[in-house]
Amino acid sequence: MAEPAPARRPVPLIESELYFLIARYLSAGPCRRAAQVLVQELEQYQLLPKRLDWEGNEHSRSYEELVLSNKHVAPDHLLQICQRIGPMLDKEIPPSISRVTSLLGAGRQSLLRTAKGTLI
Repeated sequence: MAEPAPARRPVPLIESELYFLIARYLSAGPCRRAAQVLVQELEQYQLLPKRLDWEGNEHSRSYEELVLSNKHVAPDHLLQICQRIGPMLDKEIPPSISRVTSLLGAGRQSLLRTAKGTLI
């Protein structure tokens, strides 16, 4: 029995780009089957970034079209972003323990920390 399609809502561009970057990252690692399934669902539910034509109309794109139109985005692009966030934040809001960077940190080690505290 097929699963019912989830309710569609407009996907913000940053969320759509994040889906693309996750699929791109998975496609070059040991989880290639997971990447294939993810790409199928992203295309099925039209969750990938759309393109705008010269009149401002949106058009869906396939994963492969996105890869071809974003050749500057390497498979490890998401990893590179993650590696740069910590050091950039550490300059603005020092952590409680320097040189310890984790995407899973909590409190003063959280990447979601603010000058007033943490978001989580």
